[in-house]
Amino acid sequence: MIQDLKDYLKGFQDDFNVFLKKDFNDILKAAELISKAFKEGNKLLVCGNGGSASDAQHFAAELIGRFKKNRPSLPALALNTDTSAITAIANDYNYETIFARQIQGIGNKADILLAISTSGNSKNIIEAVRAAKEKKLLTISLTGKNKSLLSNESDYSIFVTSKETSHIQELHIIVLHLLCILIEKKL
Repeated sequence: MIQDLKDYLKGFQDDFNVFLKKDFNDILKAAELISKAFKEGNKLLVCGNGGSASDAQHFAAELIGRFKKNRPSLPALALNTDTSAITAIANDYNYETIFARQIQGIGNKADILLAISTSGNSKNIIEAVRAAKEKKLLTISLTGKNKSLLSNESDYSIFVTSKETSHIQELHIIVLHLLCILIEKKL
C-alpha cells in the first residue's frame, strides 16, 4: 500500500516536471485578458463538472474574496453553484444546456467565460462556450488535452497534459492559483 502511494506521487511528480517545462504563455495571456476585462468593468463566468466544478467555485471565491493580497472584490461567478437554476434548466431543457442558459441570461459582451474540463469533451461545457460566443464573450478553456472539442471551440486554451485524470485536476488548481497571483499583480 505504501508503494501505491509512492507510485502515485512519483507519477504526479513526473507530470509536474513536464508542467514546469511549459512556456506559460497561455497562462500569462489568460491572466492578461481576465485582468483587462475586470479593469473595463466586465465579469468572469466560470464553469466545470465534478472536480472541475469545485475548481470553478474555488477560483471564483479567490477572486471575489482574495488570494494573497487585500484588494477590491472582483466580479467572478461560478455557474455551477446555483442548484435551483441547474436543476430547473436540466428538467425543463436538458443537462447539456445548464451553463449555456445561464450565460444567455447573465453574460454580457466583453465578459469572459473560463470553461474547465479535464477531458475537453464535456457537452455542457462545450455548449457553454458556444452560448458565450453567441453573446460575444471571450472564451478561455482549461483542459487536459492539447486538442479537444473544447479547445477547438474556445478563443484561448490552457493545456495541462497527463494520462491521469487526477493529476490533470491537481495541475488545474495550480494553474488557477497562478492566474490568481498574476491577476492580483496586474490589478
